[in-house]
Amino acid sequence: MRKMKVSNEIVYLAGALVLSLATAMLTAADFGLSVIVSPAYLVSMKIPFLTFGQAEYVVQGILFLVFCIAMRQIKPLYFGAFLSGVIYGFLLDLWRLLIPHFNPKIHMPGTLPLTIRMIYFIIGFFINAFGALLYFKNKYYPQVYEFFVKGISEKYQIELPRFKLRFDLSFFVLTLVLSFCLFHGLRGVGAGTVIMACLNGPLIGVYGRWFDRHFKVT
Repeated sequence: MRKMKVSNEIVYLAGALVLSLATAMLTAADFGLSVIVSPAYLVSMKIPFLTFGQAEYVVQGILFLVFCIAMRQIKPLYFGAFLSGVIYGFLLDLWRLLIPHFNPKIHMPGTLPLTIRMIYFIIGFFINAFGALLYFKNKYYPQVYEFFVKGISEKYQIELPRFKLRFDLSFFVLTLVLSFCLFHGLRGVGAGTVIMACLNGPLIGVYGRWFDRHFKVT
């Protein structure tokens, strides 16, 4: 089968746009966020002067340090991953500012009609995994979350979907710890969190096989 060529820049930009949009949707749905972004969301809830996107800079910065320790080296190009995180955080705040349903100053998460919340969750769930896949497929450095998974899985020769699942489950535990420590109860966690923690990795694998059959990044 002849593959369609798609530029690396388009794949990178699409990954940033899709993933940030998915996070904005899932936040508005309020059935539980992806475990990857839940810690940053909790930090932004606890520290009012930090937006969701700005809290992402903090969490990704910490994860970046962990990555360098695990890789046992620091390369200047690694900082491209943090820059991608800054771009993602900016786009996330932009989606939440421009779209009324996503803007917490207009509609607090969970206050939309149930049908609309369910639609946002379903769409957000599927495009969240696809956005992560686009980050994996482009040749630029993805934001720190995907960069961590991609770099560690390659260095230690772990199958990507399997390591992604383990990574998500680890962040699920971190989210629970932060939730109870900061709010003495569950915040930003729900049935949707469990669904995404268990299915996000396998779904990325499905998307990846489809993408490799039909596209070639140039």
